[in-house]
Amino acid sequence: MSTASATKTRIISLDQFRGYTVAGMFLVNFLGGYTVCPLVLRHHNTYCSYADTIMPHFLFAVGFAFRLTFGRRVATQGAAAAHFRVVRRLLGLVLVSLIVYVVGPRAVTGTWSELAEMGFWDAIKVPLKRDWFQTLMHIAVTSLWILPVIRCGAAIRILYMLASAVAHLCLSHWFYFEWVNSSPSGIDGGPLGFLTWTIPTIVGTLACDAVAGAQGRPRLFYMIFWSMILMGLGWLFSCGTRLYDVPSDLIESHAGQKLAEHPVLPPSEELENYDWKTLRAEPPFVPPPYTSVDAETGTPDAGIKTFRGQFLDPPGKRPKDESYKYRKWNYWMMCQRAGTISYLTFGAGLSLAVYVLFYVCCDILGWQIGLFRTFGTNALAAYVLHMMIDEAVSPFVTRDAPGWYVLSSFLLFFGLTYLLVRHLEKSNIFLKL
Repeated sequence: MSTASATKTRIISLDQFRGYTVAGMFLVNFLGGYTVCPLVLRHHNTYCSYADTIMPHFLFAVGFAFRLTFGRRVATQGAAAAHFRVVRRLLGLVLVSLIVYVVGPRAVTGTWSELAEMGFWDAIKVPLKRDWFQTLMHIAVTSLWILPVIRCGAAIRILYMLASAVAHLCLSHWFYFEWVNSSPSGIDGGPLGFLTWTIPTIVGTLACDAVAGAQGRPRLFYMIFWSMILMGLGWLFSCGTRLYDVPSDLIESHAGQKLAEHPVLPPSEELENYDWKTLRAEPPFVPPPYTSVDAETGTPDAGIKTFRGQFLDPPGKRPKDESYKYRKWNYWMMCQRAGTISYLTFGAGLSLAVYVLFYVCCDILGWQIGLFRTFGTNALAAYVLHMMIDEAVSPFVTRDAPGWYVLSSFLLFFGLTYLLVRHLEKSNIFLKL
């Protein structure tokens, strides 16, 4: 915890960008579990929705700030002291993650004999996969992962990023994609997710170079150009998901199989017979298509419809994602659960584009939003408090609650969180590790 001024030498656009990201996280985290929530505000694991853009923004901001502050610390404290300090702080963040991400009782019967019989690994393997590796843990582990290259030149950092992505690809081909998607499924990429979370984090360090290292105004058109390249590459990678479309005559026989048999690379004989003219995936934010069932005849429609048809489910029942009947889950789809390369590459490019917008609005035009400043300068406090307030408000909201009630509950949750974080700001108290 620090009571030092939060405004000294800060880059306003970074604080505003981070504050926007925190506010977006509050929105999708609270609303995502309710029936009335629009699909774009939910995580789907099969394509990139608005909800999926939030965490790459966090890692982008982490990389930007890490590059900026670590360089300053080395200059004032020396390399050894700076490394020791950052490792200590990141391990502290790991500890915070283990505390704030609550784990349910591991012994179902509640007896000591059952817990003792489980052993150490059986006791922690589910929390390690499902509970602990969420946002804070990924920030800590990814930052530790890139620490060896954080002061290196751009070329080395980019090579490190590419090597991390290739390692994730190879491990996913070996076992990891199937493992992280098996029950109980992982969260946010699972324990090896840091390999691809490195992509937006390293892009954040490059953005820091472009802004903090510029003589005068940074080359914004150059940054926008690269953001478009990254988003385009992410979509191009996602086109590989079309290799896993299920032929219409096999839909019924494959309906019970969610994951592709070869989720990273189909067998060569399948590639030989594939029509490459159809290898074009839906753009981000557009759900994968599926063939709906005609209500009268019970047979599949000839046309293609989106998941909006899910809203025909009975009231109170959360729409189910059954896209796997028509396209098997695979490594090339934009999937936050698996931390796929297509998703993180697109997310890094989008983060860069959104940051440039904030730079123009804040550092050039001088605009600021007080709410974003409050959340952006005290993001860790906002994150911890929002979890506590969510636990206090959400028990009074049912999943099938009407829209006005869910919206009112969200505004209560959001307002309480803002008031507490704003109070800390006015008291000059900032939660840091």
